[in-house]
Amino acid sequence: MDQSSIDRINTLYHKSQSVGLTEEEKEEQARLRKEYVAAIKNNMRAHLNNISIKEKDGSITDLGKKYGGIKDTQS
Repeated sequence: MDQSSIDRINTLYHKSQSVGLTEEEKEEQARLRKEYVAAIKNNMRAHLNNISIKEKDGSITDLGKKYGGIKDTQS
């Protein structure tokens, strides 16, 4: 998600608080919010998949390989 989309989300929010939104703007806001949440989930998944833990015995456990992998976060 690029900065212009985030700026648009914020603009629509402020407009909704002051004068209200048209039906088209409400639909755009919902779509942009859904895209934003999906981007955050994908980013978080990528970070979590890159975590490794050093076990007490000295071995390294890659949590991305153990638990993560590629998952569909669109649902």
